[in-house]
Amino acid sequence: MHVCLSPVSPEEPAIRHITGRELPDEDIVVPEEPLVPPRPLAVRLVYLVVGLALFVTALGLMKEGARALVDNLEGSIFTDNAWSTLGLGWLGACLVLSGSPMAASSLALLDGKAIDRDEAFTMLTGSRLGAAFVVLVVGVIYAVRHRQEGNRRAPVSIGVLSLLMTSTVYVPGAIVGYLLLRRGTFDSFDIGTSPGLTSFTDSAFGWAPDLVAEIAPDWLLFPVGLGVLLLGFNAFDRVLPAMTGDRLEREDDSWYTRKWPMFLVGCGVTMLTLSVAVSLTLLVPLVAKGVLRRANTLPYIAGANITTLADTLVAAIVLGNQEGVQVVVAVTVVVTIWTLLLLTFAYKPLRAGLLGVARVVLRSQTRLAVFAAALFAIPITLIAI
Repeated sequence: MHVCLSPVSPEEPAIRHITGRELPDEDIVVPEEPLVPPRPLAVRLVYLVVGLALFVTALGLMKEGARALVDNLEGSIFTDNAWSTLGLGWLGACLVLSGSPMAASSLALLDGKAIDRDEAFTMLTGSRLGAAFVVLVVGVIYAVRHRQEGNRRAPVSIGVLSLLMTSTVYVPGAIVGYLLLRRGTFDSFDIGTSPGLTSFTDSAFGWAPDLVAEIAPDWLLFPVGLGVLLLGFNAFDRVLPAMTGDRLEREDDSWYTRKWPMFLVGCGVTMLTLSVAVSLTLLVPLVAKGVLRRANTLPYIAGANITTLADTLVAAIVLGNQEGVQVVVAVTVVVTIWTLLLLTFAYKPLRAGLLGVARVVLRSQTRLAVFAAALFAIPITLIAI
């Protein structure tokens, strides 16, 4: 089987497949994707109510389950220090192919006293580091399904660039945010839950966690809550308008190569979908088709990594835990400032550096396999520390 690799940007050298033959861009033929008809408003409203019910129920179950797990988790290899919880959030996001459930889990564990504020901060950070793994998985699947079309490296490269950009932003940001959080910089943040919101959610959905808690053992509540949370996010996805590569492809291409428009689009799409996995996955077909160049997607990825914490902040507010709110605010503020500094003053060297690393990773299937293996080996090592 031939693995065809073709160039998608003038900054990058020609890419060859295993046989060494180059395939020009004009040889790549991509079939048109059918438009996805929008769901009726009534159907989307039903999904909205179901998603809200599942979201609140999941948080309640995870909160009660965290309390039940305190004795088992306290001092265990998974939560005995901030390094362990960093690895737990990272590994968990890779395994469930989503960062949001693990981010919400960190808040639930904090509220249940299973972990402290510092550990919740690192677990939340870890969930962001592992969240982009799903983009790599989708890129590989896309490349396999469209292997006859020639350009197999392009969709996989988006997963690699997403992971590299996320690490570049979140690792330094987490170090600064962690130090500021410990110094009490964010202790003055006090975002209380609206009594009306609390009353509504408790009245409408508060019975569900109690009902499940009566029929399920305490140790099972947290994993059940995590599963319900995944279903809730799936329901919310169905409320939103279908976002496809074709739809974006029809937009005016004047903003494709501009840094700040791409950054704002990344922020907006992730805020709309409440999922960095969804917003980044949209890049896979666009880059594979040559609509976007890989070099121009980095500002989009940077913007997506900021607004992806919106649903986590909502979860913290619904739980009514001020320490949880402070954790989310600390991550968001520091990552936002660091991202803006990078894009403003170091965008060109950053882009050149990340593209260079991506080219090295994608030079062979062995290197890509090593890169993917490291995504699991590093968090496992952190947990073992």
